[in-house]
Amino acid sequence: MNLYLENKRVLITGGSKGLGKGIAKLFLEEGASVGICGRSQETLEQAKSELDGELIILQGDVTSREDRERIIREFIGEFGGIDILINNAGGSNGSSVMETSMEEFEEAVHLNFLSAVGMSKLAAEYMVKNEKGTIINISSIFGRESGGKPTYNGSKAALISFTKSFADEMIQHGVRISGVAPGSVLHPTGNWQKRLKENPEQINQYVQQHIPAQRFGTVEEIANTVVFLSSDRASWVIGATLNVDGGQSYSNF
Repeated sequence: MNLYLENKRVLITGGSKGLGKGIAKLFLEEGASVGICGRSQETLEQAKSELDGELIILQGDVTSREDRERIIREFIGEFGGIDILINNAGGSNGSSVMETSMEEFEEAVHLNFLSAVGMSKLAAEYMVKNEKGTIINISSIFGRESGGKPTYNGSKAALISFTKSFADEMIQHGVRISGVAPGSVLHPTGNWQKRLKENPEQINQYVQQHIPAQRFGTVEEIANTVVFLSSDRASWVIGATLNVDGGQSYSNF
């Protein structure tokens, strides 16, 4: 299936490793022009050396308003506009509610939620001018049900809710917004890989008990869904956040 993504201008936050880099790779294979941003210049340069295609790197911290504005400005300065934004930056911190500081809760909200809100608003300003654009927010199945850390669950739940609200607001301007909620994904720089190495028996038992597909998901499987939703082939998907999880979620909605 031709997704007609040639020459589309795509910005991916958290794009230097893991899922973000996998999404960038697939967009590049589709002929898109891609910008990836991240905090580490070294990691960004490493990703650039591993990816083929029209790619720029943008160093910055998307929890910073000033960095968000600069990243968008530099991306548009390079490519002349923005067609697709993938809000992928995120992370997990803390432990139980009572053992997690308020500072950690605030950090999670800024990283997993407010950074996406800020980037979306900035990108949408340019997309509205062209009456066309797509924003995809990467949340998690644990934004719908318990399973992750409380800081992560709450901030990802907020992102799912925001996705629906902003999608309903922006579709009349030609800007389509949706989301992807991955389940447990195995990749070299991820938390599951670290835990699998530390305690393979426990993690393999977890997979057998909690993932009906009986294995972890892959970066490519998540990226395939993200790239499809970014294309006009998914033109009637508006405001939805799709679980991509091998059946792991307990939710039937």
